[in-house]
Amino acid sequence: RILVNSRAEAKFAASYLKRANCDLKRVEFVVHPTNRGWTRDSGPIHVKRKAEKAIVHFHFNAWAKYSNWQLDTKVPETAARILKRPLFDAKFGNKKFIIEGGGIEVNGRGTLLTTEECYQHPKIQVRNPGMTKAQYDAQFKKYLGVTNVLWLAAGPVGDDTHGHIDDICRFTDRKTLVLIKETNRRDPNYKPLAENWERVSDLRLEDGARPEVIALPMPAPLHYKNWRLPASYANFYIANACVIVPTFNDPNDRVALGILGELFRDRPVVGIHAVDLVLGFGSLHCLTQQEPA
Repeated sequence: RILVNSRAEAKFAASYLKRANCDLKRVEFVVHPTNRGWTRDSGPIHVKRKAEKAIVHFHFNAWAKYSNWQLDTKVPETAARILKRPLFDAKFGNKKFIIEGGGIEVNGRGTLLTTEECYQHPKIQVRNPGMTKAQYDAQFKKYLGVTNVLWLAAGPVGDDTHGHIDDICRFTDRKTLVLIKETNRRDPNYKPLAENWERVSDLRLEDGARPEVIALPMPAPLHYKNWRLPASYANFYIANACVIVPTFNDPNDRVALGILGELFRDRPVVGIHAVDLVLGFGSLHCLTQQEPA
């Protein structure tokens, strides 16, 4: 399912998909004008109980940074209507509870990962003013059904979202994590990412076990004019038939693909050139939002 602004745009997009030998019978275009393409953050976050599926509306507000989000925030409503699924309105007290899909990472067994930089900074991009870490934990458990919330410190320099976990640390199965690591001590990313590595030894999964943590390298710094871009191999997307991984014309592309190839044995790992995408401060995972089978 692909969001488009109009039927004319759907026709235009279909011409590119056809050129790529895509079976258009397996594509559904959903007309819903949006402010941006980062569907991971504004799109429908599903919850599931046995055979029942529903969508939680977390009220996207452009990362508490931009003023144009009024179209994006209605995407879950459109999804609930089209898929005929219940829509839960996420609230904290009498206010909207705001998080983004890229700000959380789950293992599907009860553990959720997030960062303090994203949801606990007192001044920068504050989504839910005044909320404590304990209150966030309670809201995650209430609306997502998790039982265990883990907090890392911060993400890479240049992240427009201010610390989204999907550029930092990801589950490859219920008990294995990949965590990005910067080895150049002079790089601005070295210190914040090293703090994540200091914390990870204390992490415990929902059953009390230690997760296995695998280091994922960073590409060399990418810049556009004066901006450092948030290029990260952790922004991969696990699809049904493959895992697609952003690549950046960097020697570490091959290293990262090799590491992920060893961890995902049940489907091929495919590199997708993402330098153009990351100019918009996001990548493959940011563009997508999965739906339960």
